[in-house]
Amino acid sequence: MLSDPAFYLVSIPAVLLYGVAKGGFGGAVAILAVPLMALMMSPAQAAAILLPILVVMDLVVIYSYRGHFDARALRLLLPGAFVGVMLGYLLADTMNEDFMRLLVGLVACLFGAQALLGWLSHVGRKHNRWAAGFFGTLSGFTSFSIHAGGPPLTMYLLPKGLPPMVYAGTAGVFFWVVNLLKLPPYWLLGQFNGENLLYSLALVPFAPLGVLLGKRLVSLSNPRFYYRLIALFLMVVGVKLTCDALAGLLA
Repeated sequence: MLSDPAFYLVSIPAVLLYGVAKGGFGGAVAILAVPLMALMMSPAQAAAILLPILVVMDLVVIYSYRGHFDARALRLLLPGAFVGVMLGYLLADTMNEDFMRLLVGLVACLFGAQALLGWLSHVGRKHNRWAAGFFGTLSGFTSFSIHAGGPPLTMYLLPKGLPPMVYAGTAGVFFWVVNLLKLPPYWLLGQFNGENLLYSLALVPFAPLGVLLGKRLVSLSNPRFYYRLIALFLMVVGVKLTCDALAGLLA
């Protein structure tokens, strides 16, 4: 596949898209990268190839946004994320992915609409241990299982009104930890092999480019516009997840 130009035509845009999203500009939309690569391979293989690249991206994000993160949000979210990743590993052979897509998709649509239309804008402004535990667990679980950890994290962070740089930096640290947690279970499930790691190595040089472009877009964005765009991306991803789930359940 490395000699096939079509591999690069779909995989390089997918890596750049994921990098821009991880750089802080529309994090939830990163979920579109796996379906794009799945045009050339199975979704499971696409996810396995992307995971080492994501760890590299996360390191670039952490360096780019060093000093810009909400420490309390991370303290509240990460224990749940650990639980979610472990649940994803334990239930890897039994979970119905379409039901999970439907759940995340519908809730993402609701949160996106709430943010865009200003409904109950005061709700969720303050940190809450129980809400953080729920969304952290859901993010870790969906990140491991269907590679959709972005929407649940966005649902928790979006109402907080963090400065865009702090929002992006917090998401960067969160997913760096989550992706490191995913590496051993992915290995135990046989997702990593010499072929997939070779594909990862071929694509990893494009990882920093996407992240740096995303950071540049964040730095140029008005905070009000930035968060409205994040909410719009959340709704778009929610609609896509819902449609994919319904198609799978009706098939």
